[in-house]
Amino acid sequence: MSNLQKLGGLAAISEALIYILAFIVYGAVLQYPAGDDVMLKFQFLADNQLLLSVMNLVVYVLFGVLLAVMVLALHERLKVQAEALSRFACVFGFLWVGLVIASGMIDNIGMAAVLKLAETEPEQARIMWLTLMTLVDGIGGGNELVGGLWVLLLSLAGWKGHALSKPLFYLGVFVGCAGISTCYPADVLTEIFGLSQIVWFIWIGIFMFSNRLPEQDSVSHSDLCAAAK
Repeated sequence: MSNLQKLGGLAAISEALIYILAFIVYGAVLQYPAGDDVMLKFQFLADNQLLLSVMNLVVYVLFGVLLAVMVLALHERLKVQAEALSRFACVFGFLWVGLVIASGMIDNIGMAAVLKLAETEPEQARIMWLTLMTLVDGIGGGNELVGGLWVLLLSLAGWKGHALSKPLFYLGVFVGCAGISTCYPADVLTEIFGLSQIVWFIWIGIFMFSNRLPEQDSVSHSDLCAAAK
């Protein structure tokens, strides 16, 4: 088994752990204030800025870096038997990497700017915060279209190349369709995608560890560069 496959399997399982961490922290540890009290919400952000910033780095930036490793590793495994689909999946995989990392960076920089503005112009800060949240949700926090397309195309490539088992293929199709469905703004759809992808990440990680990469599937650095493009 190549080192990239091992790293890809480790990255996949780490992605699942990051999802679990996010559900715990955002669902149980941090309780975002409800209602229309703007100053109460800004006080919450100020009191928890460090934790929120660290979570953004983990949930978005680190997640994106690990995702890039997965995209390369899975392309190496699937490209011989289903080259066109695998390369097409890579396009959305790398696009998702960029969007996820950008979301975390924008959120952290924007939060700091909003809190500074709130000291003198709370109403302008409120408008700025709403705009920021809309931007972050649109490119990576609340819309999982690109991630869903990557998982779906990857699953189809694995099925075409007989590289994935039927249960793993069907799970990938479900996860991919769940991600695509988040184009409709409903929190439950995003939660379904996140929860089902935890299972998919763990399963695909175990699969990459336990199934040797065939000799004919070895990939050159030039192929990887071509896939990235």
